Amino acid sequence: MTKDILDLAGIGIGPFNLSVAALLDQHPNVNAAFFDSKPAFSWHPGMQLPGARLQTSCLKDLVTGADPCNRHSFLNYLVQHRRFYPFLSADMTAISRREFADYLGWVAGRLPSLRFSHGVESVRFEDGLFELRFVNGQAPVYARNLCIGTGIRPNIPPACEALPPGRSLHCIHLMERARDFTGQHVAVVGGGQSGAEVMLGLMDGLWGQPASIRWFSRRANFEPLDETPFTNLYFSPGYVDAFQGLPENRRRELVHYQKLASDGISPDTLQTLYQRLYEYPLEHPGRPAPELLPGRSLYAVTDGAPMNLLTRNRLDDRFEEFRADQLLLCTGFDHGLPSCLSPLNTRLHLDTMGRPSLGKAFNLDWDGPADRAIYTVNQGRFSHGIAESQLSLTSWRSAVIVNHLLGEEHYPVAEQGVSVRWRSETAHDNPPMEDVPKKMSPSGIESI
Repeated sequence: MTKDILDLAGIGIGPFNLSVAALLDQHPNVNAAFFDSKPAFSWHPGMQLPGARLQTSCLKDLVTGADPCNRHSFLNYLVQHRRFYPFLSADMTAISRREFADYLGWVAGRLPSLRFSHGVESVRFEDGLFELRFVNGQAPVYARNLCIGTGIRPNIPPACEALPPGRSLHCIHLMERARDFTGQHVAVVGGGQSGAEVMLGLMDGLWGQPASIRWFSRRANFEPLDETPFTNLYFSPGYVDAFQGLPENRRRELVHYQKLASDGISPDTLQTLYQRLYEYPLEHPGRPAPELLPGRSLYAVTDGAPMNLLTRNRLDDRFEEFRADQLLLCTGFDHGLPSCLSPLNTRLHLDTMGRPSLGKAFNLDWDGPADRAIYTVNQGRFSHGIAESQLSLTSWRSAVIVNHLLGEEHYPVAEQGVSVRWRSETAHDNPPMEDVPKKMSPSGIESI
């Protein structure tokens, strides 16, 4: 009995692997299938807050940046749903997260390569093939190449790890069921976009009327996303190519330096939030106004009724204590390879921080055959730059992966545009003139 061998097996069906599947849908000669434990497609349903919007243009969808005539584009979604002209009339700079989730679900429903209710338990490599075994005992699947897109995991602060279930709640689960925080003292932890959206929901009474609302952030202030044109070049193929060739320590410095290019609060959200805070005493007379506490590190949390929060003020380096009945964690996400790849762990090459090393085509560096690739679509923040974990370059990254899989440049991935030269043309390890002064910023990035 011969094996039905896939050219590519995808593990996880989120937006990133969905993009790869959408591009491969145009290539019937490629035998690909994508597997996920979920019974049907969903995209962070617990974060679909009313009014929450993407921080990315709708043209940066699953396919348009690589294949604008692809039938799985957002524009075709609008046309097929008879929403194209109403969308234009709405003149929205950013679409809602709910509409983008609906678009993703529409694409998922049109792709025959997706296999839901297929949780991958383990992956082994034997006789030149990857063998996928499934949690529910389905027949094993064999593939020449893999594409790992298992998504993100909630980041839980160390101070909250020992709390019993229900005392703290990560925002990714917030909208999964009805909740009522009426009369409770609610603390929001995390000063990014999610934290701002949760604050708006609390002030608008989305989960009842809390007795008090406090918003904690490690950041010195509630800072805006930098989405100006030249900063947006960090989310371009040309910059990714320049970044990917840098030494590892320089890449780490740049990711930290560029944080607000990908992890700030949308200016529109900040404006709306400030206006709500200004109007709150008038709309809710006699109720304590929400308290904003920037520059605080969550040092310890003691369970009780209520909980005791110990924070450290990064401005004056003093400790403070607060009480809370409910903690809402908007503390971001962790990226890591899924446990099903554990049988391959010893074959993966790691960087000095213990993260998997990636090649230019988003393929893991491993000791297997050169013609067998393990692509990843959410692991390259420190190898390819801050755009890697964002939606911005989804279709371009998928095109790079598909080109590598096909062994030819089927999709154009090189870039021409504004003439910004990122890398040196003539390089010196040391300045050619000994008397050139060196000025360095505290982060180590040269400043002029």
